[in-house]
Amino acid sequence: MTTTQLQHESCPLELGDPVNAAILSVSEDRIQGFHRNPLDEIARLSGIPVQQVIERIAALLRAGVIRRVRQTLLATNLAAGALVAWEIPAANLSSGFDYLYEKDPFSGHVVIRSTDGETTGSKYRLWTTLKVPQGFSLEKHCNFLMKAIGAGAFKIMPAKRLFALGVGHVRRRGMQPGSKSEVLAEVLETKTVELSDLQWQVLTALKREFSPEELVENIWEARAAQAGVSLEEFYTVAEQLHSLGVIGRFSTFLEHVKPLTTGEKVTQYNALFHWAVPHGREIDAGREVGRFHIMTHAYWREGGIEFGNVNIMGVAHGKDKNLLLAHKAAMDAHLASVGIPVSYTNVFWGGRSEIKPSEIVPQAYLDWCQEQGINPDEMRV
Repeated sequence: MTTTQLQHESCPLELGDPVNAAILSVSEDRIQGFHRNPLDEIARLSGIPVQQVIERIAALLRAGVIRRVRQTLLATNLAAGALVAWEIPAANLSSGFDYLYEKDPFSGHVVIRSTDGETTGSKYRLWTTLKVPQGFSLEKHCNFLMKAIGAGAFKIMPAKRLFALGVGHVRRRGMQPGSKSEVLAEVLETKTVELSDLQWQVLTALKREFSPEELVENIWEARAAQAGVSLEEFYTVAEQLHSLGVIGRFSTFLEHVKPLTTGEKVTQYNALFHWAVPHGREIDAGREVGRFHIMTHAYWREGGIEFGNVNIMGVAHGKDKNLLLAHKAAMDAHLASVGIPVSYTNVFWGGRSEIKPSEIVPQAYLDWCQEQGINPDEMRV
C-alpha cells in the first residue's frame, strides 16, 4: 500500500466531519460550468487548502462515500431526452429495473416509485430518465425497451423548460420548509446544439468519471492527452462548449438512498412532486417552485391524462417524509399566494433506485445497435 493510500485511509469519512462537510457543501453542486482548475475553485469556496480537498475527495471516492466525480453536461441540449414512466406487471418490475440499469446505456436514473394511495398514474411504477443521441428516436428506443422488459405501456415526458438543477444534499441538511430565493428561478431552454467532431472528441474525454488517482491540481492535462489535443486547445474547446450551454457542473456525487460504507444515509426519501397549473402559466409556476431551496430539479413536463394533466414536476430529497411534505405544503401555499391555481397535485415516492450517466455520444448508439443486431437506420428519427 502506498503512502498516499495510507493517508487516504486515515482521513475521516463521515459526512459530518467539519472538513468533509465544508468541501461537500461546495463540491456537490456549486462549481457550475467549466473551470480550468475546478479543485482549486472548491478549495477557494470551501476555505480548505487544495491539497486537503484533493486528499479528502479521493479518500471519500475510494471508500465509496462519494460514488462518482465528473464534469456533468446539460445533456438536454445534446441529446433527445425525457422522463419515462413505465406501466409494467409486478412480476417484471425487478427484472425490468435490472435491465434498464445494467443493459441500457441510455437510461440514467432508474427508480421504482409509489404513491400514498391509488391515484391517477399510480400504476406506472418504474420511472427512468432516458437520452438517445442526436438523430435517433426516443419513441423507437422506448418501443425496443418495452419489449425487452415486458412493459405494457410507457409515457414519454420531455422537459420543455428547466427551472432548477443542482443536487446538494449536504448543503440542504436542516433546511426549513419555505426557504426560498428572493428572486425567481431562471428559465433554462432545452434546444439541441450540434457539435463539431473536435467538440465531440473533447466532450467525450471531458465527461468521463475520475478515478481517485486522477484527482490532481492540473486535472485536465491527462484528459487533453486522451482527446489527442494540447492542453490549451482542450481549454479552448471546453470553453466553447460552456458558451454553447452544454456544460453543467463539476461535481462529487453522493449515494442518494443506499447506506454509505460508514453506515450513514445521505437521504432516505426521494419525492417527485407533481402540479397541474393552467395552460400558459407553466413558466410562471416553474419559476416559483424552482426558487425553493429544497428543490434539486424542477421542470415543465407534460404528463397528459395519464397523470392528471400535470405539467410542473420537481424533485426533493430528505431523511424525514413529513418534513418533505411540509416543504411541498409551503410550495403549494406559495403558488396559491401568487395567484397560480393548481387543479391536481401528487407525490410519487422513490424506492429502489440506481443512477448512472446516460450515454449521449452518437457513435455509442451505433455501437449499441450493432451489439443488439439492429439496423441503426430503423432507430433514426
